[in-house]
Parts: sequence; structure tokens; C-alpha cells
Amino acid sequence: MEPYALIGGADPFAASMKLVTALVAELQAPEAAGLTAYELEQFVAGRGREVQRQMVQDHLDLRAAREQETAREHGRAVVGADGIPRNRVETGHGRLLATLFGTVQVTRCAWRRPGAGNLYPADAALSLPAPRHSHTLARLAVLEAARGSFQAAHAAITGRCGPVIGKRQIEQAVVNAAADIAAFYAARIPVPCTAKTLLVLSADAKGIVMRPGALRPATARAAARRGKMRTRLAAGEKPNRKRMATLACVYDAEPSPRRPHDIIAPPGGRHGYRTLRPRPRATAKWLAGSVRHDPASMIAAAFSQAEARDPARQRTWVVLVDGAEHQLGLIRAEAARRGVTIHIVIDFIHVLEYLWKAAWCLHPAGDAAAEDWVAVKALAVLAGDSSRAAAEITAETEAAGLAAGQRTGADACVRYLTGKEDYLHYDQALAAGWPIATGVIEGACRHLIGDRLDITGARWGLDGAEAILTLRALISNGDFGDYWRFHLAREHQRLYPGTAQGQYTLSA
Repeated sequence: MEPYALIGGADPFAASMKLVTALVAELQAPEAAGLTAYELEQFVAGRGREVQRQMVQDHLDLRAAREQETAREHGRAVVGADGIPRNRVETGHGRLLATLFGTVQVTRCAWRRPGAGNLYPADAALSLPAPRHSHTLARLAVLEAARGSFQAAHAAITGRCGPVIGKRQIEQAVVNAAADIAAFYAARIPVPCTAKTLLVLSADAKGIVMRPGALRPATARAAARRGKMRTRLAAGEKPNRKRMATLACVYDAEPSPRRPHDIIAPPGGRHGYRTLRPRPRATAKWLAGSVRHDPASMIAAAFSQAEARDPARQRTWVVLVDGAEHQLGLIRAEAARRGVTIHIVIDFIHVLEYLWKAAWCLHPAGDAAAEDWVAVKALAVLAGDSSRAAAEITAETEAAGLAAGQRTGADACVRYLTGKEDYLHYDQALAAGWPIATGVIEGACRHLIGDRLDITGARWGLDGAEAILTLRALISNGDFGDYWRFHLAREHQRLYPGTAQGQYTLSA
């Protein structure tokens, strides 16, 4: 953009300099000598914000004066994106813009023609947003709302910038900010990897308490039924307040072969010191989440991301799951639809949970021997012999003569080991260097949903929950800076099609 032409008359930044001079005079006054460091900082911050606001205002006024001079000299019609020429110019059209430093007035020329809407070339030059709040203020709102509640974001922004934006406007700014995330990732080109690099996919789900109008139809119908009790929710009624959010993750990992004793210590603990073989490390992580779209859509998105990373299908695709049948069915169906060979591995931590349930059926509460018992069975499973572990557990429960109510955990463990046997080949997974735990996606569920969307007492609207979830995933990926530039460019083209950001021209 070319520098501004000089404007005759008074100094365009005289008002800013007057405030600076007044601030300096107050700091030099004897009264300022009694300020503490805290009071000095607060004073300069408050008065400095007004100086900054005035500088922005003076700059905008300078641009307005320059535009008026250019418009008087132009003498030709201006054509907008609609192709309609406008040959009448009217000065003095203003709009408010809330910024980090306060609210300013943007004055610009309107190019007009009867029967056509006004055209404001200066708006395109400034790339002004459609709402009153600046893009910088919207960016701050997104970052504050992503780490806390909307109310906390409002308090933080007001403390820093003054009363420049309301709580509802923050929520709307967050929703608008998330509009281009899908397009951003669709346009990205993944960094290429070698054929030996593992391609790992994972998915999980967690419920979010929603407002009644944001529930899925079946859940809303269940929630609308009259409760069994008048003063509290009965068992089974509380879940009818939630809508499931699905998270999907794709990452690269170099193979890292291990052995069962690298995962589980042998009975009695380890003797001596031995460096454990390292586990595969996740790199180039892509994480996405949605409360609006169903699990099938999110799993399909994960497969699309994986295909973009390995279009020639030369890499090994490992899918880590928690064993839910519905999720397994969706994953197998998506792989079949795309003709992709996948290797499904059930999270070993889930297997351990079932083994501990069985252990407490066969051991008294707090019995230290239960730990060694679990270690023996877990090592058998890690060695690829889950059927033997299941048979041993069955034999031990029968030998103990446990009643039906006492062997519930053991029976559940046996059913799990036998029913999921096809996905428990940990011997092959460890030898090939694959990951065998879903820590990445489960950590994401805690971080993205539990820490933010599961705030006690919070009930979410669909748009707000979706925006926060997708933005938190984006920030977790480390992509927010790149995305924000992409988003501003897309928004500029939506508002001012055919113009470039930062360009101002009155060409016919």
C-alpha cells in the first residue's frame, strides 16, 4: 500500500500528541513521585490505552481526509463487485469500530447510484469486519473463550481493554471465528513421510451437557418424558441432558519395537536396572472434534486426513480403539468403503481395567498379591495369548467356587478377552513397533472437552459448543496462527470479493 499523501493544515496527529504531552506532564508532576510501582503501572496502562485509541482515531481520520481528496480528483465512476458503476460520491459516512484500545469512528466516502447499494472502497482497504468489533478484538475473544468460560473471557477483555464487547458478542465472535476451520485443513498439504513411518488413527467420544434445544432428536424425546421423581433426577434420566461429541486423531509415528516386559513389570517387580525400550512418539498430530456431526462423519474425516498423508497407500495404518462395538463397526465400514488395509488394536489400558476387575473377584480388597496376578495375566495377553489368559481366569473362578454375584468382574473380563481376541495381537504390534494405547485421543478428550466444555453447571448451545470444540482442537494442533491469517483472507473475500487485503483503489 502506498504511503498517505500529506494533508495540508493542522498536524493530523495533534490530538494524540496532546494526550502524550499531558501524560508526560502528569508523570513529571510532584504528585507522581508518591506513586508505588503498582500504581504507576496501572496509571500508565489506563492513560496509555486512551493515547493508543486516539492514535488509531487520528490515523483513520487521516485516511478519511486522503480519501476525500482522492475522490474529488477522481472524476470517474467506481465499479463494485456487482458490476454496477457508481458515479456519485458522498463524504462523511461513518461507522463505529471497537478495538483493543476502545471504540473509534471510521469515516469514509460512499459511492452511490440510484437503485444500488452504497459502495465503500475504504472498507475494503481497511478490511473492516461486518460486525462492530475489530478482528484483533475477535482474536482476543477466541483465545480467552477457548481457555475459560464466556463470562471469564468477558471479564478478562474488559479488564484489559475496557467495556468494548459484551458476553453475547464474544460468543458470536467465537462462532464466526470457527467458520473456516474445515476449509483450512482441506487446503493444507501434509508433510510427506517415508513408507516405514506408521500412520495412526484413533477416535473417542464424550458427552456434553446441552441446552434442551441443542439435543439430538432421540435424546430430546427422552428428556421430555415426565421424570419419575419430582425433586431430583432418577437413575438413567441424567444422561438425557447430554449430546455426544466425537474426537478423531491422526498422527505419524516411527516404529519402536518393544517386548512385553517393557510394558508390564514381571511379578515381584524388576530386579536391577534396565533401560526400557522407548514407545512410539506421536508427531504431526491432527486433531478434530465435533458435537454437531455424528461419529461416522468424524471417522470419515480422519480417514480423509490419513489418505491425504498416504495417497499411495504405502504406509502401515494402525487404528487404536477402546473396543466399543459401534465404533469398531464404523471404522471397518469406512476402511472397506475406501479399500484401505487397516490394523485395529484395542487400547491395552482397557484390557488392564478388565483384568483388575477380575483380580478383585479372586482377591480380598487391598491384597498386594492382586498386582502380581494382574501382571501374570497381562504379560500373557501381551505375548499374544489372550485365549489362555481367559481360560485361566475361568478355571480359577470355578475352582474358587464363586457365586454368580461374586464373579461378575471375572466373567466380564473373560467375555472381553474372547470377544475382542482378533484385536489383541499385542505380540505382533510390539514386534512391529506399533503403539498399543489410546493416550493421545483420551488425553484430548480430557483437555478439549473435560477441561472446558464440562464446566460444572454449564449448558451449551450447539453453535457455541461446536465452535469452542473445533477451535480448541485447532489450538492444540498448534495451527491457530496460520489459521487466523487464512480466516481473515477468506472473510475479506466474502465481504469484499475481487479485492486484495490492504489495497485501496478507485480505478474504474
